[in-house]
Amino acid sequence: MMAFPQVWPPKEFDKITPEINIAMSNLHEISFERDLNSSQLQAVMHERGPLLVIAGAGSGKTRTLVYRVARLVVAGTDPENILLLTFTRKAAATMLQRAAKLGGNACQKVQGGTFHGFSHRMLRRYAHLIDYPPGFTIIDQSDSQDLIHLLARQMELTGKGKKFPTKAALYSIFSKAANSGAMIDEIVEQQYPHFTEQVQSIGGLFEAYSKYKAAHGLMDYDDLLLKWLAVLKN
Repeated sequence: MMAFPQVWPPKEFDKITPEINIAMSNLHEISFERDLNSSQLQAVMHERGPLLVIAGAGSGKTRTLVYRVARLVVAGTDPENILLLTFTRKAAATMLQRAAKLGGNACQKVQGGTFHGFSHRMLRRYAHLIDYPPGFTIIDQSDSQDLIHLLARQMELTGKGKKFPTKAALYSIFSKAANSGAMIDEIVEQQYPHFTEQVQSIGGLFEAYSKYKAAHGLMDYDDLLLKWLAVLKN
């Protein structure tokens, strides 16, 4: 079983900040082996590199993350270099509050939020690196569907006597293609086979939708994640 490090400070750190001292006073009262089960402890004590943890509801995922934050801080990691991200504001707030309660003042400097919220903040600063204006506009699902419908009408894909997917179905296809990296025809073939006859038109509409957003400084919710990924890659 992995044990909590007994030597402080670690060799790679030669300076103990006041925040770390405060964290140490709180964290010395924590018994990682007592408070966590074996699987949680293994995740908390993981040293370097990425770690994927797969667990069901009620298995203590948030608890594990919070204790990992505490362990990282006491091991010398600057709290401002720790980022906690999740899918909802409520879950993000819960993680940050529990981390601060467990680790004291030092853990209050841990950064966090939702994936989309964090991507949004970063893109406001760095969107110019992918040729987007910092004042880009975010469009929600309803706006996205309306834009798709407008473009479909302009391309004469819809109208009296024409059979074409609804704007909601098209939005779903586009979102799945964007998030999976799959081609439109793959998404249609696998999940919407009843639209096979319209697949070329759907693909053309997706291209028009993407170009329109780029030309007018628009981002939908999927773009917030994908454009931030593009910034990181570039």
